[in-house]
Amino acid sequence: MARFRDVLFTRNFFALWSGQIISEFGDRLNQMALIALVYQKSPGSVMAMAKLFFFVVVPVFVIGPVAGVYVDRWDRKKVMVISDLLRGLLVLAVPVFVYLDMMVPIYILVFLVFSAQRFFLPSKLALIPAIVSEDKLVVANSLSNTTRMIATILGFALAGLIVNAIGHMWGFYLDAISYLISAVLISVIAVPKRKWHKMTDELNKAGTIVSRSIRKNIWQEILEGFRHMVKRDSMKVVTGTLFLLMAGAGSVFCIIIVFIQSSFGTVTQDLGIFGVFLGVGLFAGTVLYGKIGQKLSSIRSIFACFSLSGLALGLFALYASSSPRLFLGGLLVLLLGGVSAPILTCNNTLIHKLVPDNVRGRIFSSMEAVMHLAFLVFMLLTAVMADYFSNLSILLTSGVIFALVGLAGFVITGIKGTEY
Repeated sequence: MARFRDVLFTRNFFALWSGQIISEFGDRLNQMALIALVYQKSPGSVMAMAKLFFFVVVPVFVIGPVAGVYVDRWDRKKVMVISDLLRGLLVLAVPVFVYLDMMVPIYILVFLVFSAQRFFLPSKLALIPAIVSEDKLVVANSLSNTTRMIATILGFALAGLIVNAIGHMWGFYLDAISYLISAVLISVIAVPKRKWHKMTDELNKAGTIVSRSIRKNIWQEILEGFRHMVKRDSMKVVTGTLFLLMAGAGSVFCIIIVFIQSSFGTVTQDLGIFGVFLGVGLFAGTVLYGKIGQKLSSIRSIFACFSLSGLALGLFALYASSSPRLFLGGLLVLLLGGVSAPILTCNNTLIHKLVPDNVRGRIFSSMEAVMHLAFLVFMLLTAVMADYFSNLSILLTSGVIFALVGLAGFVITGIKGTEY
């Protein structure tokens, strides 16, 4: 059985892992700075917050599917380095337009930063199987997700204080620096040359896909990626659960931000504290699943975590609606993070096992499109609904849906049995 240190302390994976801790930490600073900027312009507005994150999500649909096709053709390490460098330069330009009090160019820069990210993320996820062996994938994916968790803990802990104390401009400067450091770390990764094997039926099909892709235009290749998402029952489960996960996240994202700001009286400081609790929960859940997940069914684990996430969200909503205390509310957020964390690890591991290398970039980009479509639609929907329904009712409804779907899936897969 693979151990964490066997994966983490290899040069290639450690460079990838540590580089992302740094850049993800910078992202939290950037996120806090943008939230503070929007609050300064439109305090207490859920719709204003949703408008900002609209420009964060739109690149998934405009750029993401195209990026996945090219990721499968290009050197993935170079794509990651160039993406980091571009994002660093773009973020450095944001303070200029903040100084000029011009929001439209800032929205454009946000769009461009996250467009570059569309090339980075599928490259990173598709690269992992090239630098670790198959028997270490569960551990590697757990550590990869831990990158985000550690950055969330450190980023939210410090970002809220930094932005609250010295202003949002520093968030942009530090984020740009983090991208440059990440680019340097990723540049030292030694990636083996990609090999085209024909040892199994699935890989033979992958070779057919590649040969056909030469004769197809780019949009046909994009459709190939989406079709591969529903070729097998297991992939349908992955696609559906990711859609539901991001739908729930979108439903509560902007509402929770505005709720914390209005309830606790600070723009970023208390938001950062809740982020710390969430990050600790995500980290603990990821580490725990990394240790025991190799013995469990990935699909059944996903559904069990959905039910527990719905329960935790409902408990937080009920508690937050009645004279909440920061620490106890934080413990409920920690619980929510802990039971949600294994979902992404399970899904990424399933994709690595079910999808051949030749189309992984397209699959991850297509998955990103599905996830962010759900996030965007439900974020905008609840931003509108917030004018007619209470935050409590929206949060409780989301929790009930999560719990019921997770319970149903867990029971059904138990009856039918599952290979993964």
